[in-house]
Amino acid sequence: MIKLVLGVSLWSAIHLIPAIAVDFRKNLIAKIGEKPYKGLFALFMLLALYLVISGWKATIPVNLYLPPLWGRHVTLLLVMVAFILFLAPYHASNLKRVLRHPQLTGLAIWGIGHLLANGESRSIVLFGGLTIWAVIEIWLLNRRDGPWVKPDPVPVRKDIALVIAGLLFYAVVAFSHQWLFGFSPFA
Repeated sequence: MIKLVLGVSLWSAIHLIPAIAVDFRKNLIAKIGEKPYKGLFALFMLLALYLVISGWKATIPVNLYLPPLWGRHVTLLLVMVAFILFLAPYHASNLKRVLRHPQLTGLAIWGIGHLLANGESRSIVLFGGLTIWAVIEIWLLNRRDGPWVKPDPVPVRKDIALVIAGLLFYAVVAFSHQWLFGFSPFA
């Protein structure tokens, strides 16, 4: 469990730096350069992912609560929405006129969905931890960036393309979930 907690903590801390330590980030980039900074960031992300994955596998799950019977069904819907939101920053869409941080919102929805379907200790650390990080990150980014200037409207076909891309991404992950993570969300 320690590796899992360290992984979620490292992931969160590294991602929070641009929101809470703007001067530190600028000074570090000025000192080592933009590309080395991004390389260092990526290295820490890989370490965090390693800790999360190996920590997850090494942790014996302990049930802490019984998820509601309807939790798995709601999770499928919430995760589908989360995948669409997760792709939103990479596509021009009107969704970005409604949500300032669609990817982080999607991550929080993904985490909440998984908490509705899983009540064991390692799920609470992973999904609860990343959900808390995403909510804090949204708050800090909003505070750092000041008033929100909404983007201009785009044609509805861009929204349709985003939804289709999100649904395809969701389908690939959902149907390979058994292979990737050891259990099917449809079982």
